[in-house]
Amino acid sequence: MYTHIWMKYLPIIRILMKKSAAGDQVLNLNRPDFEKAGVARKAGYKFTIEYTNGKVANVISTSQLALDLAAVMLEDATIKTLLSTNNYQVSLNTKFQVSIKNCTPQPEALALEETTA
Repeated sequence: MYTHIWMKYLPIIRILMKKSAAGDQVLNLNRPDFEKAGVARKAGYKFTIEYTNGKVANVISTSQLALDLAAVMLEDATIKTLLSTNNYQVSLNTKFQVSIKNCTPQPEALALEETTA
């Protein structure tokens, strides 16, 4: 249902995922794109997708918008490679902003944990 919309934003999402290693990224979406597709709720939609080891790690079945985004992302070869080497959190807020956070533990953080354990 929303696949065509997410396909439009996929090249930008791909770039922001790469940039997220340096810090959280935010993408402002075009609200009319979603309203035309039937997202008519005034408050918009909210969801969070957690990717761990290349797979969706949380339950997103209650949101068609999230399901379609996850499917589109997992079909993209570049994104699939990024997802297999890093953990990400992708969220949509009520202002139609997608946040992309790289949740992969940094090497120095892992080394610190090992020395304190």
